[in-house]
Amino acid sequence: MTEQLTFAVIVEKGERNFSAYAPELPGCVTTGSTVEETLANMREAISFHLQGMAEDRRPLPTSSTIATQLLSFDVPEQSIQ
Repeated sequence: MTEQLTFAVIVEKGERNFSAYAPELPGCVTTGSTVEETLANMREAISFHLQGMAEDRRPLPTSSTIATQLLSFDVPEQSIQ
């Protein structure tokens, strides 16, 4: 029997590429030239990370994330640099 685990993934835009990490899996990070490539790489990185944890007989984390949402705010123009 298999269990389904869900993890939040944060994707950030850099100067030349994108990077991603999973807050609940410290050290599990990746990059890519597009958002789609970065997410595909992250899926592979998480799978590899969980496999390593299982092989080391470390307990697999359970996700506490129940929702993610981007929030936008209006700010005075002079506040943005």
